[in-house]
Amino acid sequence: MLKTARPEDIFRAHGGQLRMIEAIRHGLSRYTLYALKERGTIEQISRGLYRLADLPPIGNPDLVTVSLRYPHAVICLISALSWHGITTQIPHAVSVAVPRDARLPALDHPPILAHRFSDASFKAGIERHDIDGVPVRIYDAEKSIVDSFKFRNRIGMDVVLEALQLYRQRKRFDSGKLLKYAKVCRVENVMRPYLEAIS
Repeated sequence: MLKTARPEDIFRAHGGQLRMIEAIRHGLSRYTLYALKERGTIEQISRGLYRLADLPPIGNPDLVTVSLRYPHAVICLISALSWHGITTQIPHAVSVAVPRDARLPALDHPPILAHRFSDASFKAGIERHDIDGVPVRIYDAEKSIVDSFKFRNRIGMDVVLEALQLYRQRKRFDSGKLLKYAKVCRVENVMRPYLEAIS
């Protein structure tokens, strides 16, 4: 006789968190999810996203929630600058990059600012970080600075210059990498005078 897995075990086998569609694929019904939520076994993080209630608090809940809900999006701009510690800005929403032809993500919580990137720009500089067992895609520090130059009219030139200055103070300052990404993102002419000024 086959023994079916307990719902809690299915959640644990997947890091304690599942999207509703994934839970259904693993044999859990909507009714079961609602019953587990009612009992306090799981909690709803956002629409369609659940996690075991007895898990320790998430280290970066907004980034984890967005990454679980939209695994192909990449954390960018102020959210990425904040992750790398090269801004004093506190992100009021999670900034994500999506390919130009992708559907824009929407979440009740946390708020999202979605930005469309060209194919080459979207694929360049992606790092994968593991946060509480969840793979989170974030642009590296250099790509985040270049993206800030690209979107300078949206985020403000003061934020861009602060990020460049804080990045310059690091031991791993890499102007070659910045220029490589600047070519991909087509902001080389905009960035070059600033890079020459701080070199």
